[in-house]
Amino acid sequence: MAKSKQQRLVEDRLWELIEPLIPPRPPARGPGGRPRIEDRAALEGILFVLDTGCRWRDLPPELGCGSGHTAWRRLREWQDAGVWDRLHRLVLDELSEAQLLDWSRGCIDAVSGAVEKGGELTGPNPTDRGKAGSKYHLLCDANGLPLHALLSAANTHDSKLFEPLLETNPTVRGHRGRPGRPQRRPAKLHADKGYDYRRCRQYLHRRGIKVRIARRGIEDKTKLGRVRWVIERTISWLLRFKRFGLRYDRTERTTLPLLTLACTVINVRRLIKTEL
Repeated sequence: MAKSKQQRLVEDRLWELIEPLIPPRPPARGPGGRPRIEDRAALEGILFVLDTGCRWRDLPPELGCGSGHTAWRRLREWQDAGVWDRLHRLVLDELSEAQLLDWSRGCIDAVSGAVEKGGELTGPNPTDRGKAGSKYHLLCDANGLPLHALLSAANTHDSKLFEPLLETNPTVRGHRGRPGRPQRRPAKLHADKGYDYRRCRQYLHRRGIKVRIARRGIEDKTKLGRVRWVIERTISWLLRFKRFGLRYDRTERTTLPLLTLACTVINVRRLIKTEL
């Protein structure tokens, strides 16, 4: 099936950004053996698994991306080299330069997904009859663009990742040639009743972030939902990557880079839409 123009552009734009970050190809071990799969082909294999949710071993050979094991191994190699985190920060910098990030407020929320066989950062999902699952915690800007994401077990309360999500959020540079420090945290944070705890509010006060957290037993969720709908849309964007509907990977070392890559692809698509 022919790919649409935007799909091709996403791949081209993404490759343009990631290519300088990829470590040099290791030297050949000697004569003979299979030639190393090109980095771009391996990236396409990783994106195919992320998008379709198939197992690594089910990666179709006709795609020309090598075996699923090759794509899996390249994902982990680049994770160890810090490629995915640097790519995510680079794309955020590009969005900032294009004035597409809105730091006036941010939104935070989490969503659970099933897992096949358990593994690291998995636990009984209280919303799915205690089946094993993981939870994805997201922070977005006022436009719903994902700024940061973390992984936890499904039985981890949303508020437990509140501070880590904001503390490890990547720093984003401002516009080139303009004064001002790099941005890291929104001026105001919107959250639902799952974050209505004193420690969450105290943390925001210490960081100078305005608090807008719904109070349990007092506020109707629809009132804050007029603003928080952007994070719900971001979650729907994330779950379009079928890899997160059912998690096959058992290690954090594999799942977390896929989560970071998904956020990066969402942001690159927004960047392309503006550039078109």
